[in-house]
Amino acid sequence: VQLVESGGGLVHFGESLRLSCAASGFIFSNYDMSWVRQAPGKGLEWVCTIGKAGTNTYYADSVKGRFTISRDNAKNTLYLQMSSLKSEDTALYYCAVSPPFSAQPLEKGQGTQVTVSS
Repeated sequence: VQLVESGGGLVHFGESLRLSCAASGFIFSNYDMSWVRQAPGKGLEWVCTIGKAGTNTYYADSVKGRFTISRDNAKNTLYLQMSSLKSEDTALYYCAVSPPFSAQPLEKGQGTQVTVSS
């Protein structure tokens, strides 16, 4: 299993960012996929999940209405569109093979850093 995140960076409060995750080594379309994050000094936090076919999505209350998870099973790629970013969104974001609401993924990538400055 290989999960490679990209798209992180430094943005200002209220700006947007799109993360991508390239998946390989497993049948991507057979698994729910999630984004989890880890803020400095804190544990892993579940952010959102998308079902295998991309029709069902689930979001943490802290990001609902601001973040959108999507996937392209033909390209084995997971996405996270983040808008109206806040300083509390600053974290290392991981793409993960994980069911909804779980902060203990079966597999995760190396992460991509998102930093939001005020």
